[in-house]
Amino acid sequence: MIVMKFGGTSVGTIDAFAQVAQIVAQRVAAQEASGRPGVVVVTSAMSGVTNTLIAAARKAATGDDQAHLATENALLVKHQTVAGHFIDDGSERAAVGHILDERLRDFSRLCNSIAVLGELTNRGLDVVSGLGERLCAPLLAAVLRSQGIAAEYVDAMDLIVTDEIHDGAEPLMAETEARSQARLLPLLEQGIVPVVTGFIGATTEGVPTTLGRGGSDYSAAILGSVLDADEIEIWTDVNGVMTADPRVVENARSLKQLSYEEIAELAYYGAKVLHPKTVKPAIAKNIPVVVLNTFNPSHPGTRIVDRSEQPSQGGVKAVTAIRNLNLITVAGRGMIGVPGIAARTFGSVARVGTNVLMISQSSSEQSICFVVPESSAPTVIGALQEEFKTELEREFIDQITGHANIVIVAIVGSAMRGIPGLAAGIFRAVGQKQINVVAIAQGSSEANVSLVVEDNQANEAVSAIHNMFELDKPSTERLGKYLH
Repeated sequence: MIVMKFGGTSVGTIDAFAQVAQIVAQRVAAQEASGRPGVVVVTSAMSGVTNTLIAAARKAATGDDQAHLATENALLVKHQTVAGHFIDDGSERAAVGHILDERLRDFSRLCNSIAVLGELTNRGLDVVSGLGERLCAPLLAAVLRSQGIAAEYVDAMDLIVTDEIHDGAEPLMAETEARSQARLLPLLEQGIVPVVTGFIGATTEGVPTTLGRGGSDYSAAILGSVLDADEIEIWTDVNGVMTADPRVVENARSLKQLSYEEIAELAYYGAKVLHPKTVKPAIAKNIPVVVLNTFNPSHPGTRIVDRSEQPSQGGVKAVTAIRNLNLITVAGRGMIGVPGIAARTFGSVARVGTNVLMISQSSSEQSICFVVPESSAPTVIGALQEEFKTELEREFIDQITGHANIVIVAIVGSAMRGIPGLAAGIFRAVGQKQINVVAIAQGSSEANVSLVVEDNQANEAVSAIHNMFELDKPSTERLGKYLH
């Protein structure tokens, strides 16, 4: 049994829907021929829909109680066009149309309420941003039925039980497992393909939540885990996970295999192919995750497993970058040997709810620097200045500063452990291009070496490191020139 997730571009057009239907039909046939039949489909919203919904809701929050009407009409046409193309049966088409119309009317009523209140709460935002999946899933189920595939729409709010955190909820796995097995296994036993809304869930009280932007990947992994799937397939618009962003590095290539650890590092540090949390449920059950291209289904893509094949040379698997960051520095000679400075620093950051992406501290303890999203920098600096007000007045701490427009370049590979000359190769690559390295960090796992560079040098840094480690070549063909 497999779980297949289709991203927004995979359900973005009529042609894309047709491609998805063909892929699902092939998978259903293949699973029936295997010893464990069964296919579960998880879908994102049609491409662009979630952003459109959120934009209309935010306009409503400014008091505009009319902008959502154009959005409602445009989205109804967008989805009805797909339904009209595939669904010949009048009753079926009318049933789908009724669902679409009802949900978009709910959206309009919600926008009217937002306009009256003049506020878009996190709870309201979850309802709005999850609507795209609740429009697409019943439509995709109807399209599959029109192509001769037994399929039934299932709302993930009836399956995935979460905590009460909005825009980033975490699943309660025991409750989710019980509900998912009770709802989905009978369908699978009847040969029916459940088509489940990605991205969304609900609290135990039924309050809608979302798993964070891009969370449909996470939905698929959660369902794969609770159903003990043999494989989780993530269908997108690229040939698997690449050695670097192909828009930055022309000779980037797709990777045949990665470990859970490697993909987690890549996803966290900017690779857009997977939601960063995707592998967590898969790890628990040791379920392979495969990243595939909807528009090139014959390509093998990238297989993500517990332990990946180790390259004979190099150790590095990929280079990625995360942008729009700020490097915060707390520095002062009075910090040397003073206990609790780090705890107070990161306690302050935690109190304002900011995510820290990288930490570097000098061995002399004269400075601590860490990286946060650019949008959070003013809040973080303000919190630190308040926390260390006395130390700043007494000049125990000289300065608390922010360095804007920086990028973390992450070099990832679980086989980097114990490779002599690897760090030298990284710094030779950036040094040859006269790229200034602002800060460095290496995790204890040794699967990631991170550099902080200026934004205007980030692309050149990624390309230089990619070329130094010959990532355009299969691992067996690399010469390990950086060792010399």
